[in-house]
Amino acid sequence: MPPPLPEFTAGLVTSDRHTIETPEQMVLDFPVAGIGSRFLALAVDTLIQAGVAIVFVLIVAVLGVSGTWFGLEQHSIWLAAAAGFFFFVLLYGYFAIFEILWNGQTPGKRIVGIRVVKDTGRPLTAAEAIGRNLMRIVDQLPGFYGVGMLVALIGSIPKRLGDLVVGAVVVRETSFHQVKPLWQTEAPPPLAIPDASLLTMEDLKLLDTFLHRRHDLTPDVRARMADQILARVAHKVALPPVALPAEMILEALAYARRSAAGMG
Repeated sequence: MPPPLPEFTAGLVTSDRHTIETPEQMVLDFPVAGIGSRFLALAVDTLIQAGVAIVFVLIVAVLGVSGTWFGLEQHSIWLAAAAGFFFFVLLYGYFAIFEILWNGQTPGKRIVGIRVVKDTGRPLTAAEAIGRNLMRIVDQLPGFYGVGMLVALIGSIPKRLGDLVVGAVVVRETSFHQVKPLWQTEAPPPLAIPDASLLTMEDLKLLDTFLHRRHDLTPDVRARMADQILARVAHKVALPPVALPAEMILEALAYARRSAAGMG
């Protein structure tokens, strides 16, 4: 396992941006998702849940009728218990399970292009994803997410109770074509990266941020950060050991990822 990067500390928060500063004074900037995009994502997820619920009800109805035909007296009791458990998992487990498996996204969030992360920019843990979504029970009161919307409106950025409890924020995904390089070298580094497309937008943004700010860092911090970032991303592209400085490899990774995305 590569060594973790230094913990991010929450920085400036505005109504549409969430900025995080690392201890080494590197800055990561996230566009915050508004209430409208969050409710659009929720609407998509609700439609999916409704479709699954309809299929389940039809199955339960068929089983209930067949149980009556065969004279199973306890059949309806077990069906009712199973239905209650299923709908609880569908209402609340749906969001938690997808956010755990899809790194902060549900199908609705993925379609809309938003993601939930920690205030520090880190992904949510499984326990945090579960706790955040169990708070929907309160956020939904008295109906149509009344409590959640009220809390989101009075805060500096849109956060419902679940977000406040675990320290999370919902941010907008940024297209690779919207990410502009903040650094440049005289020529592309002499290193081929065949699997650069495996790097994510967050990886590219981290590379760009470091390469742009590296000249503002002290030599020891700059070298340590380059080594740590390289250790974090190298395993994703199965990068073999090469006799090049860490910064040059990071430059090659950034160039290759942009080329894979058709960004030149």
